[in-house]
Amino acid sequence: QVQLVESGGGLVQAGESLRLSCAASVSIFSIFAMGWYRQAPGEQRELVASLTAGGTINYADSVKARFTISRDSAKNTVYLQMNSLKPEDTGVYYCRASSAGGVNWGQGTQVTVSS
Repeated sequence: QVQLVESGGGLVQAGESLRLSCAASVSIFSIFAMGWYRQAPGEQRELVASLTAGGTINYADSVKARFTISRDSAKNTVYLQMNSLKPEDTGVYYCRASSAGGVNWGQGTQVTVSS
């Protein structure tokens, strides 16, 4: 069981930036893949960005060139740098880890972008 703790959400204006952090309770290299998902009110949860242990990265088309996923293995932490934020980026952002023990989710952090 991997425990995940997200932080870094908040209220910003359009065009501003935020950095989300997801701290894992185990070495992130023992996790097959970590990802950031978001869920807007009334919408389904969707993938924003993912990063495998091998370093493969994927982004949703809507965030390419604006968001960057990265990791700090010494801190067992994955980050999501979000630049040029738009109102449609508003939602609860969740960290997800896929490992030999299964899939685990963090509690989520709210991101609100005002126009």
